Amino acid sequence: MMSPQAQTDILQLMLHASTIVQAVIVLLLATSLASWSIIFSRISFLRRSERKSAAFENEFWSGGHLNQLYNQLQRNPDLDAAEENLFREGFKEYTRLREQLDPDAVMQGVQRSLRVTLMREQERIEAHLPFLASVGSTSTYVGLFGTVWGIMNAFIGLAQMHQATLATVAPGIAEALITTAVGLFAAIPAVLAYNRFSASGSRLLTRYETFADEFSGILHRQVHAGRR
Repeated sequence: MMSPQAQTDILQLMLHASTIVQAVIVLLLATSLASWSIIFSRISFLRRSERKSAAFENEFWSGGHLNQLYNQLQRNPDLDAAEENLFREGFKEYTRLREQLDPDAVMQGVQRSLRVTLMREQERIEAHLPFLASVGSTSTYVGLFGTVWGIMNAFIGLAQMHQATLATVAPGIAEALITTAVGLFAAIPAVLAYNRFSASGSRLLTRYETFADEFSGILHRQVHAGRR
């Protein structure tokens, strides 16, 4: 663990750094803070989505009548439950079309409604992921820019000295390297979070697509059985 003296020295280096280096550090710390806010928000969203999907699937496959389930959900809809949204939108379209059109046209309308709802849910799953990807891919370069700038200033100052020692060069080099460390501090969590959320989101979306296909198959059997 870093000693209090070392922490104080690093803080002093940051406070006495050049304006460009300070701006880079502030930018990286701000993006890191935003990334962590998104990370905690996404973790909560994914856990909540999985929990609600499991609860709805238990209710859906319990053997109750679809009309009763639809009426129940219409009275108290949960717009954050993806599979419930798929069910409500698909069944609403099915109810609206089944008395007017032939079975194939009904199913086309239902599948179109399910596709649109799936696209909305995919947008919710992938929200803020581009920001994490951008932070993960650019923070190290921004930190490197601050390092190059700091080292350049350190050598310019070194050239103006008649006798250079390690004590005179080290603070400038250390100040420059801080930006690389801050860049890595911002980039690494963002990359790890992006990879995890991408994988979890893909699994969740596959679960939604599977439910949509199964639900579409149930409606397909019902609409064709009703026309016989």
